[in-house]
Amino acid sequence: MKFTFNITTAEMLRTFLQRHRFSKRTISAIKHNGALVVNGESVTVRAQLKCGDVLEVFLANETPSTNLIPYQQALNILYEDQYLIAISKPAYQNCAPSRDHLHYSVAEQVLGYFQTYENETIPHIITRLDRNTSGIVIIAKHGFIHHLMSQTQIDKQYLCICQGEITRSGLIDAPIARHPDSIIQRHVDRNGKTAQTRFKRLDVTKYNNHTYSLCAVTLLTGRTHQIRVHFQHFGHPIVGDDLYGGGHDEYTHQLLRCKQVTFMHPINNQKIVINDKYDTIESIFNML
Repeated sequence: MKFTFNITTAEMLRTFLQRHRFSKRTISAIKHNGALVVNGESVTVRAQLKCGDVLEVFLANETPSTNLIPYQQALNILYEDQYLIAISKPAYQNCAPSRDHLHYSVAEQVLGYFQTYENETIPHIITRLDRNTSGIVIIAKHGFIHHLMSQTQIDKQYLCICQGEITRSGLIDAPIARHPDSIIQRHVDRNGKTAQTRFKRLDVTKYNNHTYSLCAVTLLTGRTHQIRVHFQHFGHPIVGDDLYGGGHDEYTHQLLRCKQVTFMHPINNQKIVINDKYDTIESIFNML
């Protein structure tokens, strides 16, 4: 991956790179497996840039982890450019390999997609979803892009179906901590980290003598299992979420989907809005 800059201010190359958010790790990798070229000549980070120079930064090549075993299966691609790809993840798929699910993750599927097109790019997951949560996952095509996206605000909107008739809108403001009896489960704890979830009820229905609400949800913070924990705490657990009180006879995964993400692109500074209309939670709600 290459970046080209037209220099307008005299300064040391290292200073220029730091000012353009190249991390120390990225700069170090470029020194060992990349290149810095000014006006066609290879240089080091100690080079002095002059107004009118043309700088080319060749990022270091990356090698995928040996834990990733690529496989070929069609992706539902919602957005792609030379820096990022966003896909729609189904339930029952990990974003990355885990102890209990070693393979067939999103990372391995995307790596297989990259290799199909003889692309040396490797995936870096930016927005993770729980295994049984579906929807949008954003992946960077280089560690440097992942670094930039880690400094970028990403607004995420979800849809969920929860038990009971929920109020029309509100804010759940309740700190979350790891549950003392589990390495996976979280719970509301006054000594936990600040967590805020905004919700709006979109519709209500009755099915088999039970009432369900369809809600739009926006995360104001990003704690593990935040929506699931908050809706249980609020008294309206998400349907299918047996870890947080929403066990259901018909659904064995939580009916929670990342529906939309919005962010400013870290390279071209354009506003990006990605929507996922595939296999929507609304369609499940309408079948209840």
